Amino acid sequence: MATLALPRLRALLARASGTRILVVGDVMLDHFVWGRVTRVSPEAPVPVVEFERESFMPGGAANVARNLTDLGAAAELSGVVGRDPDAARLKQLLTAQRVGSSGLVASSDRLTATKTRIVAHQQQVVRVDRETRGGLGATTIRALLRRIDVLLPQADAVSVGDYGKGVVTQPLLDALKERCRAQGKWLSLDPKPVHQLDLRGLSLLTPNRKEAFELAGLGDTTRNADPSADAQLMKVAERLLADLSPALLLITLGELGMLLCRRGAAPYHIPTVAQEVFDVSGAGDTVIASFTLAIAAGASPVEAAIFSNHAAGVVVGKVGTATVTPEELVASFGGAR
Repeated sequence: MATLALPRLRALLARASGTRILVVGDVMLDHFVWGRVTRVSPEAPVPVVEFERESFMPGGAANVARNLTDLGAAAELSGVVGRDPDAARLKQLLTAQRVGSSGLVASSDRLTATKTRIVAHQQQVVRVDRETRGGLGATTIRALLRRIDVLLPQADAVSVGDYGKGVVTQPLLDALKERCRAQGKWLSLDPKPVHQLDLRGLSLLTPNRKEAFELAGLGDTTRNADPSADAQLMKVAERLLADLSPALLLITLGELGMLLCRRGAAPYHIPTVAQEVFDVSGAGDTVIASFTLAIAAGASPVEAAIFSNHAAGVVVGKVGTATVTPEELVASFGGAR
């Protein structure tokens, strides 16, 4: 079993502070309403949440960027927002969290995607989504690519966050693949199978188990506690490597950890290190952000997988779309904060 020793971890974190990552995709605003439930509504059999406070956080691809800056990297964000108060609020949050937003394009035809979660006693009661789900028009795609063309030469890697909201279209992805290939840039993507795209030729794909089976077009009827002995999962990994040809495939498996897959090598299972799981919201954002950052900092694929596994183990122990700091990451490896 490979390990990531503390001196090597600290060296990667030090190098990460000098990296710049461009994040492209569906940008969102996460809105949390916090309260408590003490009674059931007399109008309907639903809980009455007594409001205590509210908070806002960057979500979607913006949360990927936030994960990067909290780990010490520089991050630029490119996507589409509306011309509305939520866009202004999101940009203020990005500035406060040191995320560059010059790559954002404002469109009068779209709402800034906003997810409002009602949370009582650390449990989500309901979520309300306000968003425009249609694909981008050609004019908006051209405007977005102009912003990307300015930012890409300074980036060490590119991460694409596709949440099925319409920003990551095939023309945009094809243009990104062409540009990254020409400039020798690493290109990661967290796929959403419901959004049919040609994903061939990327540097990294990070589907969860459900998404991996959907991408492979196979049914998931059995599950083995040892992923390395899960014949169906192995078949899915083989098919995705053959059909999509990513340099690396990282399948996240929840409480079973992760499976790192490469052509010509046996799949490598990394067990979870999470001690407690309060909320998995945004854990996939942490995985792709931390893996991409580790690679940009010079990590091997196995080192990057261990790095991202520990990062995800920290954030699932927090409530809401959370991030991990270098100090927390070091502590998760048993080092001093």
